[in-house]
Amino acid sequence: MSSSTPHAPLYNLTDPAIPTVPHPKSATWLWTTAAIVISLLAVEQVVYRYKKRHLPGDKWTIPIIGKFADSMSPSMEGYKKQWDSGALSAISVFNIFIVMASSNEYSRKILNSPSYAEPCLVHSAKQILLPQNWVFLAGKDHLAYRRGLNSLFTRRALGIYITIQESITRKHFTKWLTVASQTTEAQPIMMTARHLNMDTSLRVFCGKHISEEAALEINDKYWAITQSLELVNFPLALPGTKVYKAIQARKAAMRWLELAAKLSKESMASGAEPECMLDEWVQILNDPLYKGRKEFSDEEMAMVLFSFLFASQDAMSSGLIYGFQHLSDNPDILAKIRAEQDVVRQGNYEKPLTLDMVDQMHYLNAFVKESMRVKPPVTMVPYKTTRAFPIADDYTVPSGSMVIPSFFNSLHDPSIYPEPEELLPERWLDTEGLANKNPKNYIVFGSGPHRCIGLEYAQMNIVLVLAMAAVMMNFEHEVTPKSDEVECVFSFTTARGSF
Repeated sequence: MSSSTPHAPLYNLTDPAIPTVPHPKSATWLWTTAAIVISLLAVEQVVYRYKKRHLPGDKWTIPIIGKFADSMSPSMEGYKKQWDSGALSAISVFNIFIVMASSNEYSRKILNSPSYAEPCLVHSAKQILLPQNWVFLAGKDHLAYRRGLNSLFTRRALGIYITIQESITRKHFTKWLTVASQTTEAQPIMMTARHLNMDTSLRVFCGKHISEEAALEINDKYWAITQSLELVNFPLALPGTKVYKAIQARKAAMRWLELAAKLSKESMASGAEPECMLDEWVQILNDPLYKGRKEFSDEEMAMVLFSFLFASQDAMSSGLIYGFQHLSDNPDILAKIRAEQDVVRQGNYEKPLTLDMVDQMHYLNAFVKESMRVKPPVTMVPYKTTRAFPIADDYTVPSGSMVIPSFFNSLHDPSIYPEPEELLPERWLDTEGLANKNPKNYIVFGSGPHRCIGLEYAQMNIVLVLAMAAVMMNFEHEVTPKSDEVECVFSFTTARGSF
């Protein structure tokens, strides 16, 4: 039958009730991809369980990211919960297997086992400090390098530094008092104390060889380095990332520190007397009787100073901040410190401080030691196993894992420090007391071959600043809802408060 209406070709007709069947090759690719992903995720769980074995910790890790969310916002409460779960416990972050040690036995074992583990700080540390920095050396190379640097912290050297420390502290306290006279509002202590500490460190290290402009630039940019010290950071140093900003801050600091090293060498060559750490170092190297390594480039000297700055800035700043807060919250202790200052200084508060005078401040030294025990500025130092580490009779940490000794529990062991949360400087005045009889528990400055090289300098600096604060000004703690909170930047902690 003919029709005036054309019919569509039959091959274009489709039945909407019949679904379109995927192309066989597309289906195969999708199923293969899904199988591979599922297999990899399953392998991840199996490997985590195998490494973890019987240690406390999550039975299963969150796929791929693990405890990444916790590492982005660390808290003392979270750390304490982890430490309380066992002497050794396990977590995983982005497939980085981590063993946390909370007991004094295991923490000290990690710190004193250089043949099994080496400091790795945080994942981004080598990008920031530079992989050739001496702090990343191991074994005999590290010991030899460190032996040469020990001369920078002798009593003679500390005698040079104390004059600089007092001068810078007086300068900053004068500024603090000027600000206080112009307002009735309490002032935040955190960044104020950090600026004081940074200025002191730079002047002790570099003296007149670093300009005011340089000191201000390094101080302004250094906070970017502190913020980059998270356990896990975005691995690529792309513009805008924390690691990228930290690297730029390091570059700026290194430029000034290299210039300071050059100027110091020129100054010592002209016959000048040492006035800072760089000068002391250059003079030691020029001594004909010195038998160690004598040649250090400006860049290498700058890297050493930067490593000292890295080690001291956050830790010493936290120690100072806690010291101020503890004195403000304990007026009876502050009164004893002021009474001691009257005796040591004989009423003359303008008389320059000396090492002998600092040594006579027995109660203040005890207070600083106790303050850092109660609120340790550094809670842990990450290490990385270089081979399988038999840390316990029933457990071996796999090679390539991160292993982190904690200091907090050692410093709050009630069998060594009765009433561990109480601030009791007197416990350090009794030479036969539990605290002094158990020095292995006081690991504020670490232990083993990587123990803080400048611990005497750090202790002296905090003592000096608080001694001067006690006699130069009155200060109070304005308590806020955040006053007792501890801000964690991975291994460093600090108080929040206003004075």
